[in-house]
Amino acid sequence: MTMKTTIAAAAAALALAAEAAAQDPVQMQRQSQPSIRVTGTGEVRAAPDQATADFAVETAASTAQEAAAANAHQMERVIAALVRAGVPRERIETRDYNVFPDYDPRPMEGGQPRVRGYRVMNTVSATTHDVTRVGAIIDAALSAGANRVHGVRFSLRDPQRFRAQAIQEATRRARADAEALAAAMGLQLGMVREASTVEVGYGGPVMLMGREAAADMVQAARTPINPGEQTVRATVLIVYAFSNAM
Repeated sequence: MTMKTTIAAAAAALALAAEAAAQDPVQMQRQSQPSIRVTGTGEVRAAPDQATADFAVETAASTAQEAAAANAHQMERVIAALVRAGVPRERIETRDYNVFPDYDPRPMEGGQPRVRGYRVMNTVSATTHDVTRVGAIIDAALSAGANRVHGVRFSLRDPQRFRAQAIQEATRRARADAEALAAAMGLQLGMVREASTVEVGYGGPVMLMGREAAADMVQAARTPINPGEQTVRATVLIVYAFSNAM
């Protein structure tokens, strides 16, 4: 069989399939049915069960080596204090490490900056599954030598567990809107033609604290922390067909 013959046979087969589909009354009926596209959004609120705090130790010395050595010693005390406060060592990880020159505000002759020493900043993230102990963990880190708290973030360890609930709520709302619209037009809601998840996500509060806040908390007996709630949202898109009039 030549290539031309093969192409012709394939084209003929496609034409026959299209003709058969066009003559299929069920398919023709589905294509002729009017449809409606609706969206629904669902929300589920949940108490966070995980918190991550970022602690930093900043040290200064005349040389970079001295600043790094002092920083390592001080950070080891902070990590030990975090472990004693209930944070497993495997949930403490280095997030950032910087060494940078410390310039004298008075420039040298000719306007060149004068390096008067070096600073080292080491930042670690500590994650706990007991959000009730976040305040105590912060106090322990500050008492051990952490001089910066860069932030506290609350989250859900398993947001997928709440995602299904949010999708169910979004689907229920989408169908309610579709039924109301169908009733207003004197029609009945038919089968689902398409369904998809448009957006699923969750977010929660983030509390940021700078150096001044950290210094104030050293003076406090306890650090109050309110984790609030996490909101899991889902948006679905559903296309319904309309059936006969009511």
